[in-house]
Amino acid sequence: MTLEALGRAGSAFEPIRVLEIELSAPLPRLDRTESPSGPAYSRARALVRLHGEPLGLLDLALPPGGLTGEDLAGLIWRDLAEEVNDHLRRDGVPPLVTLSAQGVTGVSEPRCAQERVRFLERAPFASVIVATRDRAPSLPTVLDALLAQEYPHYEVIVVDNAPSGGATRELLRTRYGHDPRVRYMREDRPGLSNARNCGARHALGEILAVTDDDARPDPRWLSEVARGFQAGRNVGCVTGATLAMSLDTAPELWFEQYGGFNKGFARRVYDLARQRGPSGLYPYAAGTFGSGVNCSFRKSALLAVGGFDPSLGAGTPSMGGEDLSIFLEVLSRGYELAYEPGALVYHAHRTTYDALKRQMFGYGAGLTAYLTRTLLTRPARLLDLLARVPNGLGYALNPRSGKNKGKNAGYPAELTRLELRGMLYGPVAYLRSRRQARSRLSLPLTRVGTR
Repeated sequence: MTLEALGRAGSAFEPIRVLEIELSAPLPRLDRTESPSGPAYSRARALVRLHGEPLGLLDLALPPGGLTGEDLAGLIWRDLAEEVNDHLRRDGVPPLVTLSAQGVTGVSEPRCAQERVRFLERAPFASVIVATRDRAPSLPTVLDALLAQEYPHYEVIVVDNAPSGGATRELLRTRYGHDPRVRYMREDRPGLSNARNCGARHALGEILAVTDDDARPDPRWLSEVARGFQAGRNVGCVTGATLAMSLDTAPELWFEQYGGFNKGFARRVYDLARQRGPSGLYPYAAGTFGSGVNCSFRKSALLAVGGFDPSLGAGTPSMGGEDLSIFLEVLSRGYELAYEPGALVYHAHRTTYDALKRQMFGYGAGLTAYLTRTLLTRPARLLDLLARVPNGLGYALNPRSGKNKGKNAGYPAELTRLELRGMLYGPVAYLRSRRQARSRLSLPLTRVGTR
């Protein structure tokens, strides 16, 4: 039974335990409960890692008696044997013929760990930008995770975007005021792009890493982001894997069925020359590159593309699309975009149906707002875009397309309709948003800080 099958009807939904399994240690016993007082789960989704590197996701049924380490080893080997041995070969270690409950043993200092240590000894200074608006209660999750990064040289810039009160400033003063790595900035022009551009202007790092106030970066996130810039000759942007922080509600699972944020566990490098994706919509289906909750830029590249478009993103009539737009801009300026699955972030999906409905409408609006922006800023792309329209319609409407095949019978049709309505609204929204941005002098990024 697949994870998606669990959502065939909202009323039949059962919460799913989310966890990680590290193969270089003895495999744990998995019970239905995480603690004696915690909720009981009949299913689990496990991220399987080896020496910290994410290998893949494993969907598990949890019987009443739980799974022993030996049970777990057999299930992991069944689904991820190739990934385990690929990692071991890269470490210069002979491949396994099976996996036991003792995990992967006999590798005390793997090559991958040695390479990471050597890289961190010369790691460049990095700036992490977290934009937020009136969500102070959620900030400790992301900030605590950022301050626990293994990366040696970095700062965290929290941009308080058009706040209605002083809760965020007060939180940073009382809880993080002792840590010189944390900086507070206020941006009164509303909009996610304005906030991120504000953070970039004040950033001191050579690498500008962006995440959101509803995320929890893995302790190695920033290390793998920085290493991702070495994946090609001219990498201007690095994105990473983004997984669900929890699957305790049906809306969280529906978002995963919609596609979620995760783009898999294979490293990839994209450009507009030979390193192109296989889709007929490449490069306009920019969601395949990653998402705004987990994207990082070489400072020079972000400056070259003018930063995030203030007319796109949450907090504007466009409601989204700022990440899609900047990914395309990075490629259009001749940079490479690297997807590094080790740059891992967990995301708190919407837990209520009303919030998910707003999100789906916003995603539809953001998509076509971004495409409208593409046409307005690069009219020469008109014929190229028109040639992709049949493929685009099939991708959006065909239930068997890559976009829709993960939605099962329980996925609310209303969410799909809302996304399509959002797509119709997006071009109008972008024009409204652009007028507002101009009236507020929401200029694109023109300079960034130096160190």
